[in-house]
Amino acid sequence: MVKPRDNASFSIVTLGCKVNQFESETIAQELKQSGYQRIAKNKTTGDEKTGICIINTCTVTHKAAMQSRQAIRQAIRSNPDATIIVTGCLAQTDPDDIRKIKGVHRIVGHAEKYQIPEIIQTVDPPMVTPVPDEMHFFPNPPDKTAFSPLGNKTRPFLKIQDGCNTFCSYCIVPYARGRHRSMPFEDVLAAVRIIKETGFHEVVLTGIHLGCYGTDLSPASSLTRLLTVLRDQKAIDRIRLSSIEPLEITDELITLVSTSSARPGHICRHFHIPMQNGDDTILKRMNRPYGQKDFRNRIQAIHRALPDAAIGADVMIGFPGETDQAYQNTLSFIESLPISYLHVFPFSPRKGTPAYSFSDRVPPEIVKKRCREARALGKQKKMAFLERHVQKELEVLVESTPDVKTGRLKGVTSNYIKVLLDRYEGIKNTFQKVRIEGIRDAQSVVGRVLA
Repeated sequence: MVKPRDNASFSIVTLGCKVNQFESETIAQELKQSGYQRIAKNKTTGDEKTGICIINTCTVTHKAAMQSRQAIRQAIRSNPDATIIVTGCLAQTDPDDIRKIKGVHRIVGHAEKYQIPEIIQTVDPPMVTPVPDEMHFFPNPPDKTAFSPLGNKTRPFLKIQDGCNTFCSYCIVPYARGRHRSMPFEDVLAAVRIIKETGFHEVVLTGIHLGCYGTDLSPASSLTRLLTVLRDQKAIDRIRLSSIEPLEITDELITLVSTSSARPGHICRHFHIPMQNGDDTILKRMNRPYGQKDFRNRIQAIHRALPDAAIGADVMIGFPGETDQAYQNTLSFIESLPISYLHVFPFSPRKGTPAYSFSDRVPPEIVKKRCREARALGKQKKMAFLERHVQKELEVLVESTPDVKTGRLKGVTSNYIKVLLDRYEGIKNTFQKVRIEGIRDAQSVVGRVLA
């Protein structure tokens, strides 16, 4: 164990995806095991007075990179005497840019992020190295450490895969995180068991390219095999998948989800799928490995087997070359599908990707208008999905923290409906049968806990 410094407190600011959130919690666990105390943000002032401040950055879009730099500067202002450590994808892809920010003490790449307790002790900061393809960047196997990626969440994330081999023309992530790699099969099983033993009922399996899980292992495995074993071993009550590519939602996977109805071992009726666009010409230019017909086939297959499943889709608006007709093709395509909600975001040129040099960019004012329209369509889809569940009885996993706006306890169903509850006592982190009594807004419904 690393001996902590005299000022042995730390805080972590996390930007970006569920993988980043998992990694921040893992870094926190490593620091706690080394004797450091985590300091929470002051709810009144928003300040974090701490000896060490870690900013786990994101660079997937221009906005995310800008927000990461803002978070770094805010941490420096709030903690002028603290050691400022910057890690994450922006640190990996653009360390020279971060070095220009006065007050940053350490820039830590992906290969070294779990060594932060040791790095804190060093005089000379390490250089950010390229991501080696052979490295896995997963915490030590949980049977050898006190690894527990739980944080304060009711539904903890577990990163089981990292990196990507696809190289979509707009995406900086493969350059930031390297090639596809999987957490060893037995380590996943052990980690899920620890999560259950710690008192949690659901785990969210996450990764950069989750559907590729296991293909690099020896012997080779698959996400479906992993889920089958977790179900058969009743490793935990509920298993939820984060984003998964459309062609990796196989008939075998759909059948597995549709037949895993009982707890423990239930696989949530929830698919979040990066569609990106509904026009074949644009999809080809994005270097996406499917067309409109392929995507429709997968969505319809899910809906036939699981008519109440939540099906979310990522949609990129304003990719270079997106004509009015291509945009309308995307809207019409979405309208025709049983999609439950949308995550709409504008194209963001990332230096180092092929799309960065595409000259036929869509004017910003047109992109903004199209985003508003697509988000409005997404809201319609979400409201229609919620309305289908009014007066139904659903099982809800109650979360540990109340809703910020209403103060009510909240929970989530297997098909990702967020429910505000009418009871407060004695039901945190439990499953409750709930009748959906109405819609609060496009994000949540109101439910009554049944005796």
